[in-house]
Amino acid sequence: MSDKIQINRFTNANVYIDGNSLMGQVAEIELPDIKTKMSEHKALGMIGAMELPSGIDKLAGKIKWTAFYPDALKRFAHPHKTIQLQVRGSLESYQPQGIASEVPVVAVLTIMSQNLPKAAIKPQDNVELDTDYSAYYYKLTINGEDIVEIDLFANIHKVGGVDILENYRNNLGG
Repeated sequence: MSDKIQINRFTNANVYIDGNSLMGQVAEIELPDIKTKMSEHKALGMIGAMELPSGIDKLAGKIKWTAFYPDALKRFAHPHKTIQLQVRGSLESYQPQGIASEVPVVAVLTIMSQNLPKAAIKPQDNVELDTDYSAYYYKLTINGEDIVEIDLFANIHKVGGVDILENYRNNLGG
């Protein structure tokens, strides 16, 4: 039996707003998709066109609630105030002998709500409430190691702790 096979599982998490636990209140959270904007480049002398990176698309996600929670809804009702979110979970790694490790996964976000969720009410079923959000800051850390950090207001984009926009900011004068 080979010890080289490792399977990672991430099956649960808790969400915090401004440090307050929402245990049992959030049914699902969609973290932002980091999508690079690509721009076409073609010029005389080139045999074809190519796409080159030209920035990051908007960071957006969604939260699905399990019911009405007035304190959280009041935070999401204000269209001009940011909200600090933290998502914490445990990444389990399995090998042929069983579980090999459990390490923390932490996502930190600064978001702005795009909507106060409308309610889909069904008989004898939990209400369905979805809130869309835009993120201005996003940092993902696994087992204490920074995977990605994006701060749109400060023009920061780090991958594996390396600031890939340092030269860009210096070229712009700060």
